[in-house]
Amino acid sequence: MTQQGVRWTADQVLALAPDDASRKAGSKLGAAGPWSEAGSSDEGTVWGLCKGSGSRPYQTVVDIADAAGPAYKCSCPSRKFPCKHALGLLLLWAGGDGVVPSGQAPDWAEQWIAGRRRRAEEKRTAGAAGSASASADPEAARRRAERRAERITSGATELEQRLADLLRGGLAAAEQAGYGLWEETAARMVDAQAPGLAARVRELGAIPSSGAGWPVRLLEECALLHLLDQGWLRRERLPDGLAATVRSRVGLPGVADGPPVRDRWLVLAQYDTSDAKLTTRRIWLYGAESGRTALLLSYGAAGRAPETALPVGLALDAEVSGYPGAGQLRAALGKQFAPPAPTRIRPPGVTTAQAAARYGEALRDDPWLESVPVTLDRVVPVPDGDSWQLADADTDSALPLTPVARTRPGLWRLVALSGGTPVRVFGECGHRGFTPLTAWPEGEGQAVTLC
Repeated sequence: MTQQGVRWTADQVLALAPDDASRKAGSKLGAAGPWSEAGSSDEGTVWGLCKGSGSRPYQTVVDIADAAGPAYKCSCPSRKFPCKHALGLLLLWAGGDGVVPSGQAPDWAEQWIAGRRRRAEEKRTAGAAGSASASADPEAARRRAERRAERITSGATELEQRLADLLRGGLAAAEQAGYGLWEETAARMVDAQAPGLAARVRELGAIPSSGAGWPVRLLEECALLHLLDQGWLRRERLPDGLAATVRSRVGLPGVADGPPVRDRWLVLAQYDTSDAKLTTRRIWLYGAESGRTALLLSYGAAGRAPETALPVGLALDAEVSGYPGAGQLRAALGKQFAPPAPTRIRPPGVTTAQAAARYGEALRDDPWLESVPVTLDRVVPVPDGDSWQLADADTDSALPLTPVARTRPGLWRLVALSGGTPVRVFGECGHRGFTPLTAWPEGEGQAVTLC
């Protein structure tokens, strides 16, 4: 149940926007002018009619209580989720000035909410039936797994030969061959049903054109790929946790079979990355009682945002279950007992030196790990020549920002929030530096999203 006195902040609403254009357009609709018959319910529904360019207003409804984050429905032709009207309606509701009063949902909104919840229940029932069916023939499942493992082994063996040929002929050959060589090899890994190997091979193709020092970077990535190949080929000799990590890295799907952990989970950050085929959404959570950090991954077709969305800075009473693997932080969101609500919870922070040490320790469990989630306490963003770094306010250590962080507008939001004073910053710490994702000022201030 959601309480009418509990409202989100404008930043938390706008963090749900699929892109900057939607964020700007939604902000313009966050005033009462274009809206009529707006309302909200204790069950977590917000609705309203928004005047558009046509004669009939757009019918907009949001289900805030959805277990996977807010769900949206609007009669406008936009294919973005949420559209600008849904963002505007949520901004209007977040204002809390009585423009969106409590009331009974109109029929058109009630029908959509009832239909969504009925379909969700049917999906859960079908999922349970599918699991029962799969477990009914474990021998067939075992044979399928063995056939796929054989194909991956064949692909890993071929990839080892390609890497040996590259090193025997010299790294200069990679620059001369161009991207086509790696794309062909990646396609072979796809045929071998090893999408994780395919993705890493494609990354190799971009390194020769990445600027000065590329031979060193290419050699490093080839070594990591060789290590992953060897890990797969010798997986029976590995500890169970590391073997599970290798299976995940080559691209075998895992199941969130860890025991459910119920907690008040603070939504630390949410951001999307995209390629030509897929949009990947990463949501970081922090358990107030367990002290555990968890990563939710969801996917959408290229150009479309994934459905799962949780506003940064809110907390939800829910269960999460972890995936197998040494040091694995990925989890699946399970049963949710209440909608996301504002909270004063903040994750504890560490120094920049401790953050770097934490990444080093994590590499022992997962040598292919790009970064680890870390909250830095009492750091100040300061320029460092042409770059930026986060400096400890109480020591003489600092962490450089990653190249991608230096190009984001969030850097200037962080600088403005700090104003030269210490702040707490959550982000990802890895071999390229630190990428800030969310920050809190000292005191009781709200979380500020930086991504």
